[in-house]
Amino acid sequence: MTLMERLYKKVSQNGFVCVGLDTSIDYIPKTHKENKSIDQALFDFNREIIDSTKDVCAIYKIQIAYYESYGLLGMKAYSKTLSYIRKNNLLSIADVKRSDIAQSAKQYAKAHFSGDFEADFITLNPYMGMDSISPYLDFIEKKDKGVFVLLRTSNPGASDFECLKLKDNSEFFYTVGDKLKELNNKLLDKTGYGPIGLVVGATHKDEVEKIRKRYDNMFFLIPGFGAQMAESMNVYKLLNNLNGGVVNSSRAILKNYLNFDDGEDKIGYYARLKCIETRKEIEKNGRL
Repeated sequence: MTLMERLYKKVSQNGFVCVGLDTSIDYIPKTHKENKSIDQALFDFNREIIDSTKDVCAIYKIQIAYYESYGLLGMKAYSKTLSYIRKNNLLSIADVKRSDIAQSAKQYAKAHFSGDFEADFITLNPYMGMDSISPYLDFIEKKDKGVFVLLRTSNPGASDFECLKLKDNSEFFYTVGDKLKELNNKLLDKTGYGPIGLVVGATHKDEVEKIRKRYDNMFFLIPGFGAQMAESMNVYKLLNNLNGGVVNSSRAILKNYLNFDDGEDKIGYYARLKCIETRKEIEKNGRL
């Protein structure tokens, strides 16, 4: 089974929610980190989230910055989290947003597709050019690894560069997407998707349908729902019959326990509840 077949099946069975393990030590209750090292506290928190949500989400996204900020102990927790996901036959996205060329890119691919930091997918920044993407092909052509490449991101400053107008009056990010689609078309499997996906934010209401139609055979990683308050209809339109993409939610899931009096004793339970609520909120758009 290819990686995309695994992901497509997970979304079909468990829904499209991607749990973002952007875990800060500040999110962890004092009682859950007393007498623990930083790496153990981070990992134990992540493990509870994973154990409680693994049947109601498709994949986990681990944002490396949160772990790098704690130095070696943070990276130990990062590695342990990825390993735990893999041992449970679950899927992971390492949100590392790498952007480099030639031998440096090959080393990044080796670092995040094997060894201590092995993940199923990694995120890439394409704005150095296609030679910052091609070094990853040696891994993804085997169809057991994949990438999500930044296309139209959800942050307020996304338009500074992504939407620059070209001579033909098209927006720059479409040129990036078209080149990535050419590569992806060579790697499609029986799901109709390939291992080169796109990061498409759900905060840009006027573009979502056009982007989904233009890149119909590319899987989307969809940020912006949850803490960034993207409209659920935007998210629904970026999906393809409730598949073809995963919808990331991080803080809204990790910190949901704070909304309840008994939350500190039921962190995983309330994370699970938020996953289910997120899925239902987006799915209801299909009945409107």
